[in-house]
Amino acid sequence: VQLVESGGGLVKSGGSLRLSCAASGFTFRSYSMRWYRQAPGKERELVASITSTGGSTDYLDSVKGRFTISRDNAKNTVYLQMNDLKPEDTAVYYCNRPYSNYWGQGIQVTVSS
Repeated sequence: VQLVESGGGLVKSGGSLRLSCAASGFTFRSYSMRWYRQAPGKERELVASITSTGGSTDYLDSVKGRFTISRDNAKNTVYLQMNDLKPEDTAVYYCNRPYSNYWGQGIQVTVSS
């Protein structure tokens, strides 16, 4: 199993980024997926989740209305569209297959004020 994140970087407050997580080694369309983040000195927190078909999503309260999780099962990829970014969104973002120990390597998102 491999999960590879991309799309992070440095952006100004109010800007946007789209993270991608390319999955391989398992039947992607059969599993829900999640995005987590971890800021320096803080616990890792669940940001967004999506069911296997993409029919249901859930979000951390602080990102509702700004972030959108989606997936393309034909491409074995899950996305996190992040709009109106704030400095408090600065963290390393990880994708994860729930109830497993499968994690991506993480990707840095830095939002400057």
